[in-house]
This record gives sequence, C-alpha cells and structure tokens, in this order.
Amino acid sequence: MAKLGVRFVCSECGAAQAKWMGRCPDCGRWHTLVEEAVEAGGPKAGRAVPAPRLVRLEEIDLSAKPRRSTGIGELDRVLGGGLVAGALVLLGGDPGIGKSTLLLQACAHLAAAGEKVLYASGEESLGQIALRAGRLGGVRGDFHLLCETSLEALAQAVESSKPTVLVVDSVQTFASGDLPSAPGSVTQVREVAVRLMALAKSSGMVVFLVGHVTKDGALAGPRVLEHLVDTVLTFEGERHQAFRMLRASKNRFGGTQELGLFEMVESGLKPVESASEYLLARSGRSAEGCAVLVAMEGTRPLLVEVQSLVTPSHYGTPQRASNGVDPYRLNVLYAVLEKRVGLALYSHDVFVSVAGGLRLEEAASDLAVAAAVASSLKGRAVPDGWVLCGEIGLGGELRPARQAELRLREAARLGFKRALLAREDAKSMARLGALGIAAVFVQDVEEAFRELWPN
Repeated sequence: MAKLGVRFVCSECGAAQAKWMGRCPDCGRWHTLVEEAVEAGGPKAGRAVPAPRLVRLEEIDLSAKPRRSTGIGELDRVLGGGLVAGALVLLGGDPGIGKSTLLLQACAHLAAAGEKVLYASGEESLGQIALRAGRLGGVRGDFHLLCETSLEALAQAVESSKPTVLVVDSVQTFASGDLPSAPGSVTQVREVAVRLMALAKSSGMVVFLVGHVTKDGALAGPRVLEHLVDTVLTFEGERHQAFRMLRASKNRFGGTQELGLFEMVESGLKPVESASEYLLARSGRSAEGCAVLVAMEGTRPLLVEVQSLVTPSHYGTPQRASNGVDPYRLNVLYAVLEKRVGLALYSHDVFVSVAGGLRLEEAASDLAVAAAVASSLKGRAVPDGWVLCGEIGLGGELRPARQAELRLREAARLGFKRALLAREDAKSMARLGALGIAAVFVQDVEEAFRELWPN
C-alpha cells in the first residue's frame, strides 16, 4: 500500500506548497492553504501517447455544429445565443436561488427537442428530482437520471449512454477514487472539472456544472475551476423575492454584458419578457426623491427607477448608504453637487437605492441619481414623464451615453414624453422625430436641474 504524504493547497489559486503558510506565495491571499493527503513516492511512468493529428484552420466546418437553443430565451441570451457543442458551463449562486430549477427546466426543453440528456445529482435522490420535475410540468423525451458521487461511475454512465447534454449537480459532491482527498477539496474539484472537460471536448457534449458559492458570493473552489470552463454564469437575487438575475462573468462564445431576468413562480422560473415594466415601481408617476433612467444591460435597454432619501443628520458624521449603486461613485456625485450646484449635503444623511434589485454599473446613471438626491433634498418631485441619462464629470459637465437612440425608443414605448440628455447626444441621433419623445439637451448638471425645476 502506498504511503500517504501531506501537502497544502490554496483554495483560491490551486497552488500546492510543501508546508503551511499564512499567506499563499502565488496569489497573495491569506489563510487559504488547506491540508490534503497525497500518495508519497516518485512519479508514475508515463504511458505511450499516440501522435496527435494536426488540422488546418480552413478544414474546420463550423456550419455542421450550430448553436442549440435551451428553450429558455433569457438563458440563451446570456449564453450568447444558445449552446455550443463541447462547451463547459459553470453555474453558481446562493443556496435556494433556483440553479437546479433552471437547469431542470432547460433539460426538459432540450429533451423535448430530441436531445439526449443525462442529469447527474450528488445532492438529491431520484425521488426528490422526480418531485421537482413534476412540479415544473414533467420531463418528456430521452432524459435520464443518475444519483452518484463517484467520478468513475459518472464517466462510465457517460460512455455507455453518450448524452449530448450533461448536468452535474453539483461539482463539489463528486470525487475520484484515485485521489485520497475528500470530496469538495481543491484537488477533487479540479480533477472532476478536468475529466469532464476532456469528455466534453472529445465528444462534443455540452456539460453544465453547478457550483457552490462562499459567504462573499464568490464561486467556491480554486480559481483554476473558472479558468477551465468556457462560460461562468452567476444566478443573483434574494431567496425571499421573486426576481432573479442571470449574468455571465466569462463567456468564450459571446459577450458578458447581457442580463437574463426571471421571476420565480409556483411552476418554476418564468422568463421576464418586458423587464422595464417589471423594474419600474411607479410607471413614470412623479414622486419626491425618485428619478427614472434608461440603463443598458448588453443590448437590452431597461427603464429603472432610482430612489433617494435625504434627511437632516442628527449625528456628528452624516450617514451614507446605498443599494445597487457604487458607494465610491456616489461620494464623487455628492461632492460635485455640493461644489458645482450648491446643494448642502454635508449636513444631511443620504440614502440611495435602485428599485427592483438591479445594480447600476454604467456611468450613464449619474444624472438620474443626482436628480433623485436633489429632488429629495428640495422636496420637489421630478416632473411626470421624464427619463434622465448622462454621465456627470468632476466639473459638473454632462457627457453622452452610448446607444442613446435605443434608450429613447424603449422610453417612448412605455409612454415617457421627455428625455434629458447630454448636448453631444444630438449629433448621433438622426431620427429623433420618429421616436415619439421630446429630447432636451443640456451642457451640465446645473442646466439639467433648471430644466427639471424652472423656478
């Protein structure tokens, strides 16, 4: 029997060290080295490897393997248009957010479309999966289940059934008997991912891996797992709320700017087709401390309501809190409003939130955030039917937002009548009259406030 040795593996980068250290010398993270048992002894003799076959680039026929739709439009949008043969997709999210539900619904559509699907679960029994499938409307077609935690058993099942789509729920529960470490360890997670990647690339099978997340919301396991897969999807949202968001942080077959929107209902996850109507809390009706902007998530324009509450501070240091907006960006906006517009925010508590749970990443939301803060401080609502869009510079100047015409088209569709934009936007918008919305162009934030509140 082979002797067992000990090594220490970083849970972030996967680097192995001979002894424990407080800080990983490879990635620099603290307290990430985990002890693992390994077989002691020299390396095993390598087996003979056949000569590889070289292929010229022009010999590859891309038309033979088009993208396959999952049957869920929002999932296809985030994937870049559908599934690519041989793709390895990692799906992460908080417990109970709906990862297994989403993949089971996708499996139902794929099996109904003639695909051969294998769903391997290491966390649930066959009865539990059958109950969920019944609640979601059932699965018909060439759909098979496997409840196992052995990587070798999973590989045998794949070799015998030869599925076109494989779901592994979850990757942390599977382990190889050739390794002495426990399931979920850095070595086991990496081994499972590498073996499944080899199966996917050699057979053209699409593999979905479900991954756990840490308390910070990051995907658990070494970062090498994210480097191995082709696509990394993250399911966001609160378990106690119906709204869910699907994002891609990595995608070798498409962009990472797209956003998939879902609503959790009794029969499963329902794609949200008209996201703007869902995100707007008041549908354009004026309210003190509220402003509406048109945000761009990839190629999709979304109307979002920004809410603000400004109250006199009763403490020595005013409170600043935000939900859905970068706190550092807010501090910059507060300084611009005090310096360039003269708003006395230094003696007030300021709270900013984005309705619907969306997080605003682009700088084009600056004008709507500033208008919401000014509206709450002044006690005057933004007029009915206005949408605001523009980036605010340190000098108070307003800079144009990308794809302004597409943003206004979405605002006009939902009944908004006037839009406040940067003056440079007029140069790139040739068909303003056909949009059905009046655009007002301003030079800076002070001029923008005069348009909203003339008196």
